[in-house]
Amino acid sequence: MRVFKFGGASVKDANGVKNVVNVLKTVGYENTLVVISAMGKTTNAMEVVVKNYFENKNALQQSIQEIVSYHGEILNDLFDNKNHDIYARVQLLFEEIQGFLAWNKSPKYSFVYDQVVGYGELISTTIVSAYLNEIGITNDWLDVRKYIKTNDNYRDGIVDWETTQHNIATGVNQKNLNITQGFLGSDENNFTTTLGREGSDYTAAIFAYCLNADSVTIWKDVPGVLNADPRYFENAQLLNEISYKEAIELAFYGASVIHPKTLQPLQRKEIPLHVKSFINPKDSGTIVCKGKGIQPNVPCFIVKKNQVLIKLSSLDFSFIVEENISEIFKLFSKNRIKADLIQNSAISFSVCVENKYNTLNDLLNVLKSKFKVTHHEDVSLYTVRHFNDEAISFLKNSKEILLEQRTEETLQLVAK
Repeated sequence: MRVFKFGGASVKDANGVKNVVNVLKTVGYENTLVVISAMGKTTNAMEVVVKNYFENKNALQQSIQEIVSYHGEILNDLFDNKNHDIYARVQLLFEEIQGFLAWNKSPKYSFVYDQVVGYGELISTTIVSAYLNEIGITNDWLDVRKYIKTNDNYRDGIVDWETTQHNIATGVNQKNLNITQGFLGSDENNFTTTLGREGSDYTAAIFAYCLNADSVTIWKDVPGVLNADPRYFENAQLLNEISYKEAIELAFYGASVIHPKTLQPLQRKEIPLHVKSFINPKDSGTIVCKGKGIQPNVPCFIVKKNQVLIKLSSLDFSFIVEENISEIFKLFSKNRIKADLIQNSAISFSVCVENKYNTLNDLLNVLKSKFKVTHHEDVSLYTVRHFNDEAISFLKNSKEILLEQRTEETLQLVAK
């Protein structure tokens, strides 16, 4: 059994869907389960729908119609028969969105988010599955919400592994080609949950673990895992092989190619993870497996934009001790703010965070009642694994360094 994952960029239009078919024909699709994300930037567009639902009702229908039109163009490009039942099936999914927004009484943003945004994946997989059947590639469409069960921590559901294992092991016909959604699950009341942004990679790993798959392949628009994001760094190099440990380190620091939660279930069963190009599917790409370090052994650069650097010091110049730090982290947890870098001295505490849930102001207001607080918004956090003098010099060039921290293997800089 193999598990493939195709992201939004691979199915952003009709040509993308046809290219997925080309990949499947090139590498084979027997005994394969395919996880597919929402098409193109649909998740972002769905987020606008949720935002308008809460903040701008006048713009709500227009934001939905834009998504309807986008998918309508893809359908028209894929299906010659305009009476094909796929049109009615996709329309029904959009009617479900409208119905939920009409009857929903919950004021909870995260709950509404999960019920709405998840339709991006349901629509994309419905279209791709129908197209595959249309051209003679028979497949089973699976509603992932029946298989992956989570708690009700909406927007970041925690997997119930025992129930999920049972559902997948007993419900997936491993002899067939299966098409399912990334990113989604459901809670005990069968409300949709999501696994966190970019959670489709994690979905693939969950299925691979539960099916004892031979491998997972993530198909991307890059040749594999690079030592740097080519959007921000020139001359990025392909990494041919990465150990699980090194890949987890890179993911922890924010490498965008691999989702942080993806690697743990694969490592437990030593299931290799391939990251390959959907443009050149025969190329070897990168393999993440049991091994040592990275090949070739070069510095790896990671950048996280739009960060916030918070610096705290005691109001009376007393030490910041365990009790203070415990209180600080309780506040972070309460406001769902994750610390990406921490540095403390006797009377100060600095932390670089991401304001993912727009709770920064609430956090700062509480902190200011207890500490002297300064903060810098819109900073960048640079991390270099296996740094050398040349890498340090390159990063520091023409930047205002607000904080620096290094260990034997890792250098981190917060810069304006």
